[in-house]
Amino acid sequence: MNTPGTIDRPLTHDPQKQAPMKPSTPEPAGSATQDFTPCGAKDSRQNRTREMQLIPEAMARAHMRERLQEAEQDRRAARVVAARRMQRKAERASRRARRALAMAVMQ
Repeated sequence: MNTPGTIDRPLTHDPQKQAPMKPSTPEPAGSATQDFTPCGAKDSRQNRTREMQLIPEAMARAHMRERLQEAEQDRRAARVVAARRMQRKAERASRRARRALAMAVMQ
């Protein structure tokens, strides 16, 4: 392919300077079928399209909410683990202090 630039990476972003698009396969004129839209269906299709467009957004919100809840649970669990670790450390320090006091009193 000798054509400089591609659709994704055109040489220029100025539409006036870009080469005109040509159909890749030659089709006879008027070969495409026309869209058939019954009366009154256009509004429902537009609403459905709007709802369909909002579905990924709603799913993303739900997914983010779920991830935030998981992160909060993880943080809570980490705080509980740290609190237990500090409690055990404090209990060991308390036992050492009692032992040291008992040894001091006994001498």
